[in-house]
Amino acid sequence: MTTTSKNGFSRALGLGVALALTAGGAAAATEAPYPSKPVRIIVQYQAGGSTDILARLVAEGLSKRLGQPVVVENRSGAGGIIGTDYVAKSAPDGYTLLLTVPGPVTANLVLYSKLPYDPRTDLRMVSDIATTRTVLAVHPSIPATDFKSLIAAAKAAPGKYSMGSWGPGTQPHQIQVYMDKAYGLQTLHVPYKGESPMAIDLIGGVIQMTVGTTTTLQPYIKAGKLRPLAVAGTRRARALPDVPTFAEQGYADEVYTMTGPTSLMAPAKTPDAIVERLGREVSAVVRQPEVSRRIEELGAEPVGNLPAESAAAYKAFLPVTLKLTQATGVKLD
Repeated sequence: MTTTSKNGFSRALGLGVALALTAGGAAAATEAPYPSKPVRIIVQYQAGGSTDILARLVAEGLSKRLGQPVVVENRSGAGGIIGTDYVAKSAPDGYTLLLTVPGPVTANLVLYSKLPYDPRTDLRMVSDIATTRTVLAVHPSIPATDFKSLIAAAKAAPGKYSMGSWGPGTQPHQIQVYMDKAYGLQTLHVPYKGESPMAIDLIGGVIQMTVGTTTTLQPYIKAGKLRPLAVAGTRRARALPDVPTFAEQGYADEVYTMTGPTSLMAPAKTPDAIVERLGREVSAVVRQPEVSRRIEELGAEPVGNLPAESAAAYKAFLPVTLKLTQATGVKLD
C-alpha cells in the first residue's frame, strides 16, 4: 500500500513536471525574441516624396541590423490622418511603425476638432531620423532674387501670386498667411496632396512660389528650373550652402526659423524594451557614414537621436507649431 502510494506520487510528480515543462516550452515559443517577423514602416504620403525616400533608406539599413525584412507601406490621404491613425490603432508590438513629418502629429491637432487619434497619447517617439530643411523657391519668371524683392513683387500685383503647399495648415501655408498679414499682401494658397505634384506645378508656372523641402526641390534648383530665395531655420542648409536664411535677410520671425524633423514613431503602448531597441538600431543606421551621406544628398540633415531625446524635442516643438497653425485660421472639419 505504502509502496503503491509512493509510486503513484512519483508518477503524478513526474507528470506534473512534464506538463510544467511543456507549458514553459509553449510560453517560450510564443515569446520569440523581437523581431521574429517582418516590420512595416507606414508612410502617410504617396511614394516618391521626401518622407517616402527617407523611409526606404532607413528600412534598408534597419532590415540588416534587425535580421528581418523591413518594408515601407504607403497609406496616404486626409493630410496624413489615414496612415497615422492606422499606426496609432495597430498592435503595440513593434511590427508596425510610422515615419512622419511634423504636420500629422502636430498641426492636425489644430486643423481637426475630431481627429481620430491623439499623437500625444496614442503614439510615442522612437527617433528623429533627420531634419528636413525647407526652402522658399520661385518659378524663374518671377522678378525676385531675394525675399525682400519677392514681397515687393507680390505687393505690386495683388491676387496674382500663389503659394503652393502640401496641405492646409502646413509650413508653406503658415508662411503664406503670415506674409499676407505682416506685409499687406494678397496672395493665394494652393494646397496639394503631397510635394511631388506641388513641385511639378511650380516648375510649370501654375503656381509662382512655395516653401518645400530641400529634398524635393534641390534637383530642380540645381537644374535651374527653380530659383531659391531663402531657407528656413537659424542656419543655412547643408544642401544649399549658398542660399541665405530668412534671418540673414532681416526676417527672423518665429515662422521663418522653425524646422521640423522626420520622425519614427510607434503605438503608445509598445514596450519600452522594444522602443529602446529600435531607437538604438535606428540611431546606428543613421550614423553610418554612407547613410548620413545619402541623407545629406537628399537635402536633409541626419539626426538619429534616441527615444528620450526625440520625445523631449517633440514636447518642445509642439506648442510653437500649434500656435503658428492656429494663426492660419484654418479648420478642416
